[in-house]
Amino acid sequence: MNMKRVTRSRSGRMFAAVVLAVAVAIPLGVTGAASAATTLTVAQALAAQDGRTATVTGYVIGQPTATNTVLTSGFTADTAIAIADQAGETGTSRMLYVQVTAAWRSTFGLLGNPSLRGRQVTATGALTAYFSHGGLKNPSAMSLGGGATPSPSPTPTPAPTGTSDAYYAAAAGKTGPALRTALHGIIRVQTKLSYDQVWDALKDTDQDPANPANVILLYSGRSQSKTSNGGGANDWNREHVWAKSHGDFGTATGPGTDVHHLRPEDVSVNSLRGNKDFDAGGGAVAEAPGCYTDADSFEPRDAVKGDVARMILYMAIRYEGGDGWPDLEPNDSVSNGSAPRLGRLSKLLAWNDQDPPDAFEQRRNQRIYERWQGNRNPFVDHPEWARSIWS
Repeated sequence: MNMKRVTRSRSGRMFAAVVLAVAVAIPLGVTGAASAATTLTVAQALAAQDGRTATVTGYVIGQPTATNTVLTSGFTADTAIAIADQAGETGTSRMLYVQVTAAWRSTFGLLGNPSLRGRQVTATGALTAYFSHGGLKNPSAMSLGGGATPSPSPTPTPAPTGTSDAYYAAAAGKTGPALRTALHGIIRVQTKLSYDQVWDALKDTDQDPANPANVILLYSGRSQSKTSNGGGANDWNREHVWAKSHGDFGTATGPGTDVHHLRPEDVSVNSLRGNKDFDAGGGAVAEAPGCYTDADSFEPRDAVKGDVARMILYMAIRYEGGDGWPDLEPNDSVSNGSAPRLGRLSKLLAWNDQDPPDAFEQRRNQRIYERWQGNRNPFVDHPEWARSIWS
């Protein structure tokens, strides 16, 4: 309705009020079910947070990172956008947080497309809370302007060709403790994910290069459907390579949800590994060819020995105890229990040398940096730094 053409007469104002009331009432309906064909405003979508599927149009304000926080510059991930009815909106209570799932990130993620800020977008999805805030999740369609288009198939991202020296500028020329301090300062700047978001992240970061519908399981090496995640037999779940009981950080946002050390793995193999330290030897693991285990240690297959080592070393640099989380540190023991320690360091350093980063690991590191956490694993980019710090 064009409000500029409403007359100033009393009857005209009454007619306009009736039309406006009907327009607002139709999307909500008597039973609360919205018509998928009706496009809602952001205000209407915020008032209808009951899981219904709806199409919403608004202007991109920025990247939501918490219930009351929206970044309008310096974007750190491609996972969500905040939209509003006015392009200049500043109140988060009048913004709708829209989840940007893997299929849409290359086009609608703000880290990769900062020029989207201020543009009008339309999204279709479930009206339900996101970041404990009014939201739209699991979009089935997204488009610029006023019309939505069907979901595209995710396009695999090629392996990175290199890392800008600017990211590691503060570490240039340093060795030993000085290098460690510099790297911690660099990689601690990150977007923190919820444990639920980890599912989507792993489906992206661990995608099978030969089959975009699958992920590669870390220890098993098996290519498995992305949709077969869960807790059932032969499902895959989220393996904490730095066992979460080593420091008792659980699955809370922080080290418990850091995708740099979380990987897809077969449920039973994950359970078999448990919280064991890493070392060589033991009996063969039936569902993970090339892996071995005994009472106190687990040995991964040769193709990912270096991956495991670099994930452990990343965790030790990222979590130094200064941000409310345990001070994680590798040592040469295989009986660390619940202490914030994990071994065996001498074996991990050898595996880092033996199995250098491959294209899969490099792509994974780049994907986490670009789309999920905004930080990198320095030992994937510079495996030689491991010996410099732990010589």
